[in-house]
Amino acid sequence: MALDTRAIYITALKNTHALEMQALQIMERQIERLERYPEMADALRRHVEETHGQRQRLEEALSSLSESPSTIKEGILGFVGNMMALGHTPAQDEILKNTYANHAFENFEIAAYTSLLTIADAAGQGAHNTGFQQSLREEQAMAQRVNELIKPTTLRYIELTTAGEKADR
Repeated sequence: MALDTRAIYITALKNTHALEMQALQIMERQIERLERYPEMADALRRHVEETHGQRQRLEEALSSLSESPSTIKEGILGFVGNMMALGHTPAQDEILKNTYANHAFENFEIAAYTSLLTIADAAGQGAHNTGFQQSLREEQAMAQRVNELIKPTTLRYIELTTAGEKADR
């Protein structure tokens, strides 16, 4: 049975909302552990606040369609997010691995919002596109910020490691 574009749009909204839950779990776990990389911690804290706004925009769109986020998707992706955040903790270069993963995840979210906007247009559901475009810009800005932090984070990691200090987080 083929889905209509409205159903595809609702699924995209639910998937994107669950993705933002995963992002929150990842960022919150990293912030809890960051000790020696204040620029990264600050960027993550700012983006956590933005992410709450992004989730609110998605919830408003779902509510306008008499829908709600998927509890199952939220639970699964929240769990996955926690596991992803903890996956690098034993690594001596945890900060570097998290930086790479953050850069990749932000670009994943950019793709998700680009797709959501495309689906919304195809479904004639553009009422919330201004908010989703804002979310897309926030994800693009965070991807750029993480990209800008790769070099200074790597240099700080090298500096701490060669000095015999704790450098993982």
